[in-house]
Amino acid sequence: MPLSDCKYGCNTQTDYDYSLHSLPMAQNYGKRPVRTFFDFRHTNVSENLDVKWVPLLSLNNLRSISKVKVVSFLMGLTLTFLIMASYILTWDKKGLLFTPSPDHFRPVVVLTGTAAAEASSEKNLIDMKLLVRIIGSKLEYRPRKVPDEKDVIETDSHLFSVIPRHFLPGIKSPCWYEEFSSELSTDPYRRNLFTLRSKSFKTVCEHLRTNFHQHLHHRDGKLFRLRCLPFFYIIGQPKCGTTDLFHRLLLHPEVKFNTMKEPHWWTRKRFGYIRFKDGFQESFPVEDYLDLFDLAARNIQHEISGNSSGDHRALQFITGEASASTMWDNQAWSYLQGDREETEPPFLAQDFIHTVQPGAKIIIMLRDPVERLYSDYLYFKMANKSAEDFHQKVVESVQLFQSCLSERSLRSCAYNTNLSNAMPVRLNLGMYIVFLLDWLTVFHREQILVLRLEDYAANLKVTIKKVFDFLSVGPLSEQVEAAVTKRPMSNTRRAADRNLGPMLPATRDLLREFHQPLNHKLASVLDNKAFLWSKT
Repeated sequence: MPLSDCKYGCNTQTDYDYSLHSLPMAQNYGKRPVRTFFDFRHTNVSENLDVKWVPLLSLNNLRSISKVKVVSFLMGLTLTFLIMASYILTWDKKGLLFTPSPDHFRPVVVLTGTAAAEASSEKNLIDMKLLVRIIGSKLEYRPRKVPDEKDVIETDSHLFSVIPRHFLPGIKSPCWYEEFSSELSTDPYRRNLFTLRSKSFKTVCEHLRTNFHQHLHHRDGKLFRLRCLPFFYIIGQPKCGTTDLFHRLLLHPEVKFNTMKEPHWWTRKRFGYIRFKDGFQESFPVEDYLDLFDLAARNIQHEISGNSSGDHRALQFITGEASASTMWDNQAWSYLQGDREETEPPFLAQDFIHTVQPGAKIIIMLRDPVERLYSDYLYFKMANKSAEDFHQKVVESVQLFQSCLSERSLRSCAYNTNLSNAMPVRLNLGMYIVFLLDWLTVFHREQILVLRLEDYAANLKVTIKKVFDFLSVGPLSEQVEAAVTKRPMSNTRRAADRNLGPMLPATRDLLREFHQPLNHKLASVLDNKAFLWSKT
């Protein structure tokens, strides 16, 4: 493998008794083994290579050299050999100093085709049954220590100076009046960073600014604007149907959404990150995030101002957002900590959401983690996608995760940013139970609705009604119900990706075995055996 392909560091390490070769491998990869850099266990030297050794010293020359010099030469040669051997052994154990490695992850030989079959007879370095037992044992851990509220507030004092501790009574959405002290000619959205990245939101802002001042609330000679937070959050997971659910909920007359499904504000943009690989860019202030819900706030304000008939239906309007990173993505903290070694993030997104909005409703959409991972792999645009390539990336990711488990807790590995960046597929996103347990440390169980994509696809009408009941919104008319249930599915798989076919049976078996203890714990916590995904 060329050096450029050694993406995640190529340390070698001999502290493990198990081998990757016991993992189920695809049978039709090809006939050439793929080898990581600095791995010399399988050197392909032709057996028929004619090697001619050139003597260093001829017999005639040896006779002309004194025995003392010969003995000295041999002793020096022996000493050099011992030193080199010692260095090589040390190198193999500790790894190269200049080779980057997130957690001293050990590179392995990923064999293809006939080489994989031949490797099955060798001593295996990874024992999947052992790994499953390790995961099962590490699933039993104490709940995390929730940070004190004052520590959460001190971490982002501006956030908590903008959002009050109490909201307007009689309104279902978490709303409040904020004094508008700018000049009436001022464009309230001129500096909003979301308008630079969303054409649809920019269009909404152009509409809102045209008669913005007509919707201000007058009181005691001052002007106020209505501000609102989402009533509910669809927090995950990626490739589990959150986009489709978002657009169907939008059809309910009591749900007034922002125009951006995934602002990713709680997990990324408020820290100044759009894509972590691009580094820090610019922090999105909380005011920019609140602007996303001005369309909903205007609808509520309009009904408040004109509601003289005693009809309180308008006060039941709600809004929400559906950033699928909210459930699991807390990588920003590892970048903010700098050189400080943190095995687990000190604060999570839910700590801040709960502190500003303890009554928030949380919706989680999950699917079989095996299928989720393959869908996730196909979603991202990359060259040479194939079922075989997916298999090799899964094998490498499982091996990297096992290496992390040898030194850290299960929860630490699930949140580990270095490991997440190193794994070629997002294996950790399917460890639903780890993230769910952390959400349950701050929100009550009745505030969290957990759905399965399989149920959503099989019986859309029943599942949607369950969501509407959870949000306590009114019943739908027959016409609206038909529009909700007959709407085409959103964010489906691209035709080119469908043509790649399903994952390999070997990959499916491997992932199913890996996720089995995690799913078992999830089904136990939710008291629902459907989350075992044993019949998928």
